[in-house]
Amino acid sequence: MEAEPGLSDQYRRASPWPVFVALGIPIGEVGIVFGLFPIAVGGLLLFGGSAAGLATEAGYAKTPWRALVGAAIPLAALGAGFVYTAISLPTRGFAILAAAVILVAVAAAGTLFAQDQQPPY
Repeated sequence: MEAEPGLSDQYRRASPWPVFVALGIPIGEVGIVFGLFPIAVGGLLLFGGSAAGLATEAGYAKTPWRALVGAAIPLAALGAGFVYTAISLPTRGFAILAAAVILVAVAAAGTLFAQDQQPPY
C-alpha cells in the first residue's frame, strides 16, 4: 500500500495555486462590484500572481516574470475598457489598471533582480 493514496509517483505533492486563483477571482470581483479600490487591487494581484505561478509550475512558462506580464495584459485591457468606454466606471477601471501596472512592475523587478532562473519550489 502507498503511504499517500491519490497521488501518483510523478506528483509528490498537490499544487497550492488553484486555491489562490479561486480566491483571487471573487475577492477582485467583490472589490470591483462594490467599488472598493484596495480589495479589487489585492484580489486581482492574488489572481494574477497565482495564475503566473500555476503556469510556471505546469511548465507553460519558464519563469513567472513573463507570465505576470501575460496576466497583466488582459487586466489592462479590461481596466481601459472600464475607464474609456460608455460603461464609464473610472474608479473601478483605475483599480484594474493599478493591478496591471503593479504586476508589470513586479515582473520587471523580478527579471532584473532575481538571481535564480527558477523560483525554489
